[in-house]
Amino acid sequence: MANTASARKRIRQTEKRTARNKARRSRVRTFLRKVEQAIAGGDKTAAQAAFRAAQPELHRAATKGVLHRNTVARKLSRLAARIKAIGEGGEAGAPA
Repeated sequence: MANTASARKRIRQTEKRTARNKARRSRVRTFLRKVEQAIAGGDKTAAQAAFRAAQPELHRAATKGVLHRNTVARKLSRLAARIKAIGEGGEAGAPA
């Protein structure tokens, strides 16, 4: 257990930050799940709408340090390609 006041404060800060990051990560996963469901359903307009809603959430996660910016870019790129492929008959690529 922490001995000094500064160490105790550090523990409190870490707990708060961990809770925030966990909530952010959960929120991102929810948005991604909505996009995945729309793609699986084959509804291009719903998938595009879900994708537009997910984009700022993913970028925010990158800004806040929850996800790496290249990870976000990769996920968005793969989702966009899969959404684009809906109207062109068939899905492209593996799940993001």
